[in-house]
Amino acid sequence: MAAAQSKIALISHAPDSDSWWNTIKNSVKHAGEDYGVQVDYRNPPNGDLADMARLIEQAAAQGYDGVIVTIADYNVLQSAIKKLTDKKIPVITINSGTTEQSEKLSAVMHVGQPEYEAGKGAGMRAKADGVKSFLCVNHYATNPASFERCRGFADAIGVDFKKSTIDSGDDPTGIEAKVSAYLRQNPSTGAVLTLGPTSAHPTLKALEKAGLKGKMWMATFDLSDEISKGIKDGSVKFGIDQQPYLQGYVPVAVLASMKSMKSTDLAAVSAAVKANAKTTARFNEYGLAPAYGPRHIGSGPGFVTKDNIGKVEKYAGQFR
Repeated sequence: MAAAQSKIALISHAPDSDSWWNTIKNSVKHAGEDYGVQVDYRNPPNGDLADMARLIEQAAAQGYDGVIVTIADYNVLQSAIKKLTDKKIPVITINSGTTEQSEKLSAVMHVGQPEYEAGKGAGMRAKADGVKSFLCVNHYATNPASFERCRGFADAIGVDFKKSTIDSGDDPTGIEAKVSAYLRQNPSTGAVLTLGPTSAHPTLKALEKAGLKGKMWMATFDLSDEISKGIKDGSVKFGIDQQPYLQGYVPVAVLASMKSMKSTDLAAVSAAVKANAKTTARFNEYGLAPAYGPRHIGSGPGFVTKDNIGKVEKYAGQFR
């Protein structure tokens, strides 16, 4: 008699309308095929976190072999996640939340983009280009983790991040006006870092109007058609990509390997995933590179530059 197939659930906070998660849905399907496990994707249709907590509780009752969750709100989800760990169901956290929160929840590991490291990686590239000062345009200052991106960049080039960061709000006209005002008042600013398309698009407009587009060093988190265009024409140095495909694929691969190897030795499990021929082929094809740590696995930062933009655009919205 064949052994019953492993069953894994991925429960995200994303509403049905959020197309960013399509890449993750595709990646868990691939990982399920590559590792011979069944993966169920679950989410609250309208993004309600109380619904998400209920989905986690249901997964605990349904006896999954492993559950992957996003830490969309630590306080709201904490007790639901405890129901999984109380039943000795291995949990991997992804995407949102921090490695510290993940460890507090007794999760096996966290797979996501470490924000400070991502900002620092960007700053190191800027430093190599001779950048000595910058403006960080933060359009979602309500999320404390967002400042880690600015802080990492500032530390890399050796400046005070608080003096270099503006809370721009998320209104495009307001962002453009605030960036323009900052650059007028601080004409020696050497670079601009934006935290996503919401702040990148109006910042590009502000630079264009000031005659600085393509002249001032600029980089951004995340990607969009407009950012891709900027990377190709040289007005944007790079987009910092959190490689969502890895946030779905890697946890499934790890949970499936833990079960088949009957092991909780993360070094051995990570090594097996890293050496898996099907996994290697997928990552090479899509141009993806996970950062394997002693416990946690980083899905970023990946840097999208003129050199690899072609591959990224080819798979955008599907696997990138």
